[in-house]
Amino acid sequence: MIGSLQCVVLDCADVLALARFYQGLLGGEVNRPDRQWSLDDDWATLHPGTGPVLAFQRATDHRPPVWGDPSRPQQSHLDIRVDDLELAHRDVLALGATLLDDGGGTRAWRVYADPAGHPFCLVRH
Repeated sequence: MIGSLQCVVLDCADVLALARFYQGLLGGEVNRPDRQWSLDDDWATLHPGTGPVLAFQRATDHRPPVWGDPSRPQQSHLDIRVDDLELAHRDVLALGATLLDDGGGTRAWRVYADPAGHPFCLVRH
């Protein structure tokens, strides 16, 4: 095992509105203070009573997905919590992941694509 599921991230135009929608659906607390995330106009979180955290990331030119239309695919990614970012980096590359963005080595996370091209992030715990 390389890491554990930290949260599921959904792209959207209005992060707070979508967080509040899911709060109505699942309960929980929107933007609970948490050292793992910096909350701002481009990022919101929902800590439901059960299950993983949902996070909402602003996509400037967000175009909602259209079910069954490959030109408008689903827009989400997984955040995987890891203790050692360098070790996890090496291990996911060995599994077949592709590094998409290393943040210049200055962030606590890196962006990868799985073998089918779906993005995910490794986030240092």
